[in-house]
Amino acid sequence: MNLKKNDLFWIIPLALMLGAGLSSLQSGNRLIGLASFSFLFLLSFSLFTILLRWAGAGKTLAYILALTFALRLLAGVSLYAFLPIYGYDDADDKAGFVFTDAHRRDDEAWELASSGRPIFDAFSKKFAYDQYGGLLAFSALVYRYLSPDAHRPLMLALMSAVVAALGIPFLWRAVNQIFGGKVAWASAWIFALYPESILLGSTVMREPYLLTFSALSLWGFVQWRGVSSTRSAPLNASLWMGVGLLGMLLVSPAVAIATLIVFAGWIFFASDPRALSWKVILVFALVFFAGLLFLSASLNRSGEFDASSPLSVVNDWLRLAVNWNVYNIERDSGWVQKLFDEMPEWMRLPFVAVYGILQPVLPAALIAPTKPIWKIVYILRALGWYATLPALILSFGAGSGFNVGKRRVERSAIPTGESVSKSRSVILWLALFSWTWILLASLRGGGDQWDNPRYRTILFLWQAILAGAVWVWQRETRSAWFARVILCEAAFLIVFTQWYASRYFHWGGQLPFAGMAALIFGLWAAIVGMGWWRDRERM
Repeated sequence: MNLKKNDLFWIIPLALMLGAGLSSLQSGNRLIGLASFSFLFLLSFSLFTILLRWAGAGKTLAYILALTFALRLLAGVSLYAFLPIYGYDDADDKAGFVFTDAHRRDDEAWELASSGRPIFDAFSKKFAYDQYGGLLAFSALVYRYLSPDAHRPLMLALMSAVVAALGIPFLWRAVNQIFGGKVAWASAWIFALYPESILLGSTVMREPYLLTFSALSLWGFVQWRGVSSTRSAPLNASLWMGVGLLGMLLVSPAVAIATLIVFAGWIFFASDPRALSWKVILVFALVFFAGLLFLSASLNRSGEFDASSPLSVVNDWLRLAVNWNVYNIERDSGWVQKLFDEMPEWMRLPFVAVYGILQPVLPAALIAPTKPIWKIVYILRALGWYATLPALILSFGAGSGFNVGKRRVERSAIPTGESVSKSRSVILWLALFSWTWILLASLRGGGDQWDNPRYRTILFLWQAILAGAVWVWQRETRSAWFARVILCEAAFLIVFTQWYASRYFHWGGQLPFAGMAALIFGLWAAIVGMGWWRDRERM
């Protein structure tokens, strides 16, 4: 598990070469830049090597981890280099940032690092663009001690890519012990290649940190439940789960709370009596309420909420956020405003939820005019989500093991280290939780094509596990419903793409939006109805 002398023969030259490359793209003293970047690469490659040996999965996992890291770093460097040239004439593009939050957080981190003030000031009201303060504190720490002479944004991009890749061995090993190797490999590939995760992992955003903290917590949880037979499992479990949850509390307390809910549901549906002792309940309750206090304090930094309890603060904030997003959707889009005027008021919130689930809309990414560099970003993000969506829809079927197509499923198609019934129950619980989170992200982010997918990706770890389980389930059962769900998605994309094309380029006649929606629902009903009828005929 330790580094070997031979490892240094490739780690040191590669770290120096990549360090020199990134240093040449940044301002400041070249020698300091070379030393700092090379040190980060040296440390990162050493950690990667140690974790890969610990996971014991061989070369394939090494390829996945290397690709995870390389894609995010390449995306970060490419966007930093080309957005100022080929992007729009605004502050974010000119600075090489896709996300406004990342740009402002990076500026504040440099301001704090170069000010001489305590790093702990990241948690004060003065620095408002990092809502919770933890990521800002870490970023300022990196700048202060590794880049004291100049502002080097690629240093934080490198750190995000490194952190994102560190989650791969923990995810693979945890899923392998619970659901088996096939699901573990599928989940790891999906986790590595999901475009939204790549984009978020290429800059100073919370998501890569939260995804890796989730993977650490999952591994600790798996050990804690006694899947591992080693005597050190309880100590390791406490360590990894504690590190993961503490990291979440500092970066986003809401995710720590959500993760505890996942684990509590997992314990309940897996029916593990040992795990339901009063000590376990007490620890979960303490972390839950600590997360709630952190979250309410962060949301109420400005003091605008006069609620009497942390739960009331969170409730008021969420209600106001949803109402604000509904208002913004109506204000920013003429056709949505027209639809709102024509529909009953009670239908507006469900419309926003469905509209949010479909973001980023692939037909809009394909048709709407924009700069070529942004067109590539939009299309890749949308393709990633629409490739994942059918698997998430079918996750309930994979968990329940219902009769599909020509084959009757007599056993779980998901390889498992636990009983079939427990595996099915856990998959169903993860499916229910993931869709609840997706719906909340849609309501919170509304129709915004940036915030909505970003909120959704915060808990992408669980979606990647579900998608991996569905992939294995489909390959083993050859479910006809997989093709039918794909056909439903294709019908939506074809009809909606034509609607966008007629709107922007006047290609063909344009149906009213309500007529287009009716056509899509009609096609869905025909596909599902025909599939249901064919299955009954075979029985």
